[in-house]
Amino acid sequence: MTSASSELHRLLRCRYPVLLAPMAGIGGGRLARAVSDAGGFGFVGGGYGDEPWLHEELQRLDGVPFGVGFITWALKERPHLLAQVVDAGAAAILLSFGDIRPFAGAVHAAGRILVAQVQTLSQAREAEAEGAHIIVAQGGEGGGHSGVRGTLALVPAVVDAVKVPVVAAGGIADGRGLAAALALGAQGVLCGTAFYAAEESLAHPHAKQLLTQASGDTTTKGELFDVARGLNWPSGPWGLRTLQNTLTQQWQGASSALLRAHAEELQATIAQARQTADHRLAPVIAGEAADLVRKVEPAALIVKQMVETARRSIERLAPVHRAAPDR
Repeated sequence: MTSASSELHRLLRCRYPVLLAPMAGIGGGRLARAVSDAGGFGFVGGGYGDEPWLHEELQRLDGVPFGVGFITWALKERPHLLAQVVDAGAAAILLSFGDIRPFAGAVHAAGRILVAQVQTLSQAREAEAEGAHIIVAQGGEGGGHSGVRGTLALVPAVVDAVKVPVVAAGGIADGRGLAAALALGAQGVLCGTAFYAAEESLAHPHAKQLLTQASGDTTTKGELFDVARGLNWPSGPWGLRTLQNTLTQQWQGASSALLRAHAEELQATIAQARQTADHRLAPVIAGEAADLVRKVEPAALIVKQMVETARRSIERLAPVHRAAPDR
């Protein structure tokens, strides 16, 4: 694999089919720039619409192609941010977790690429109908919020259902995952956990170190940290995947009603833990591919290694195509 040669490449002008997921509070301008400079495509995590933070991070991206990702239901509360990121030069807008219809027209009118992240087949069809140029099929193995379907089954189903380029996400953190995604029919991958511990990531150094020692066996998924951070996620099949810690163990199995009854207590606990970087209580948001992140290293090296490993993986499969037919 030397470079991307697909509709994805034409739309995003990336050399390699490796996209940085828009991680709220983690994926800032330095990280997005590093991924784009390395030949991939970096999305800044617009997340819940922290306007001062977003303004500062976008200043770091002058002269490189980049995108911004938003949590769609949160963008509805601050719709002016869409114009802000367009004015800052974002080439692509990624929307996830909510109805993209209120924003699709504005993205098209601005001449930007509309990327819709979906978790189900029906969402993929709806996104294509609303004019999404690229669809990210996100499996539940990924870090952060996701649905319930697995990446391996969801991606080819979405590829078969839509005509626009599909990008795979969820549990992909090295070149073997990239090669597998391409085999499933995706034109690229969107990775978060793979870049969480990158040198340019805004994650706390202690959180990065914890990730490099973690296993996908020790992730957990639920709404604990949404309640504890005071985030009003709408009802749905969403859960936040993080590494397990003392707080998740204490509240394991707690119902939504019980968590919300203790919301004030949990929010005070998390606020203090985040100030002191106490990750026994504060979340480290990572997916089941945590086992594949063993070092804190530059984002450019992560992209390079992913592409080279994918190339070797594809070459190893070449004999399958040359095998003698059954007699």
